[in-house]
Amino acid sequence: MKRIAVIPGDGIGPEVISEAVKTLELASQIHGLDFELTTFDWGAEKYLTTGVALPDGALAMLSADFDAILTGAFGDPRVTDNKHAADILLGMRMGLDLYINLRPIKLLNARLCPLKGRDRSDVDFVVFRENTEGMYVFMGGNFKKGSPDEIAIQEDVNTRKGVERIITAAFDYAREHGRRRVTMSDKSNVLTYGHELWRRTFNEVSARYGDIEAEHLYVDVLAMWMVLDPGRFDVIVTNNLFGDIITDLGAGLQGGLGLAASGNINPGQVSLFEPVHGSAPRFAGKNVANPIAAVLTASMMLEYLGMKEAAKGIEAAVEQCVEAKQTTGDIGGGLKTTEAGEAIRRRLHASE
Repeated sequence: MKRIAVIPGDGIGPEVISEAVKTLELASQIHGLDFELTTFDWGAEKYLTTGVALPDGALAMLSADFDAILTGAFGDPRVTDNKHAADILLGMRMGLDLYINLRPIKLLNARLCPLKGRDRSDVDFVVFRENTEGMYVFMGGNFKKGSPDEIAIQEDVNTRKGVERIITAAFDYAREHGRRRVTMSDKSNVLTYGHELWRRTFNEVSARYGDIEAEHLYVDVLAMWMVLDPGRFDVIVTNNLFGDIITDLGAGLQGGLGLAASGNINPGQVSLFEPVHGSAPRFAGKNVANPIAAVLTASMMLEYLGMKEAAKGIEAAVEQCVEAKQTTGDIGGGLKTTEAGEAIRRRLHASE
């Protein structure tokens, strides 16, 4: 039996995760899946009440007792410094060494792409974002803070181990999924130390994968080609900061953050799956949030757990709902959050 921790989060998180959980439960009934869901109330409400974001021993417990984690978004205007969100989400990413941030960029329907004349075959690639290093390690400091002479330094940390393992993961994925090209993106012409390490490591690793084309693009050029010709990409691998930026661009190509799923993965270990969008507190409680990103995230999680048939069934049901405009208003439908979730489950049930 697989054990899954569910952390609904803040804002619209509980609403969309509820629809994802209901979809998982239906998939379990249809396919005879063997998993157990356990919900944890970590988030802004608990933090404001107790001062605790991620409880002591939480990471050890998750690592020892669970196979996967499904979370909503974190963020609440009552926590002005967003400390609880960083402690929970970044705490799990770093503490569980979830070094792969995997973001599929897949267009579900041509009408959703903002680029003219593009169809589903043009927007179908994945991004491997390094998830534990780079600019997101909070190394640096301020000198003469608050004065006209203030100096602020933010360090970009790149290790050989960290760079090599994310690049290797990208090539392994390409080989396993029949992808023909891996594109690595950096800014090594300017960031001549850290990103030179990326460039050199990419050349060394790619030599071990003679069946996969290896391509290098500076990140500004990559962003341009994502708009001009997204169909040229199969697998993109890049650092933490650049990956954060280009995956939101990718979400725009596929129709918006309401469709964007992601996984934070350490292969063979407990891994975390989360919809990409934020907690959107101004929409919380209004039953208007798009549940598709959360549902597709749950599908990614099932695939990671080896339940591939069920994962494909959920994705197909989502695609059918998008085609029929049985969705929330942000992508052209007229349904509420709960209605959109119900529509997906009707399609899922009817397909079996």
